Amino acid sequence: MQILPETEVAQLFDRLVETQVPGRRGLAAWRSLLRAHASLLRRLDTDLQQATGLALADFDVLAQLAQAHGALRMTELADRALISRSGMSRRVARLAAEGLIHRDRAGSDGRGVVVALTEAGIARLAETAPVHARGISALFVAQLDDQELALLERALNKVIVDCSFG
Repeated sequence: MQILPETEVAQLFDRLVETQVPGRRGLAAWRSLLRAHASLLRRLDTDLQQATGLALADFDVLAQLAQAHGALRMTELADRALISRSGMSRRVARLAAEGLIHRDRAGSDGRGVVVALTEAGIARLAETAPVHARGISALFVAQLDDQELALLERALNKVIVDCSFG
């Protein structure tokens, strides 16, 4: 296996990208979006864990359930959550062991699983949601004016619609 010098690898990568993204249009915005997303999630996770002991991914599961009026099928929860589908089963099992959620068979045929908040889960959400919301406000919303927020929302919604399956 031949290993190319660093400059040749960088030039190869640039040529490969240039053939698919003429003029590199939008690549700087794409990299900024990725860096902002990763930076925000790391910081929100760190701040939430330090203040409440709850990981952001655990909070997201509780929040998704709350926004769905307390319960969701496991497949739908996995689609909505910030974590991978493969990690969802383990996370749900752990949150259930902590008493924050419970799992039941879905419907009369017993196929599928419904995940629901418990009273303890609702209490934990009430404790952590203000911390998370303050982080969003300070780290994201406060950095942009109303016009920038509206433009960003419209632009990202276009991407979401275009990338949606089905």
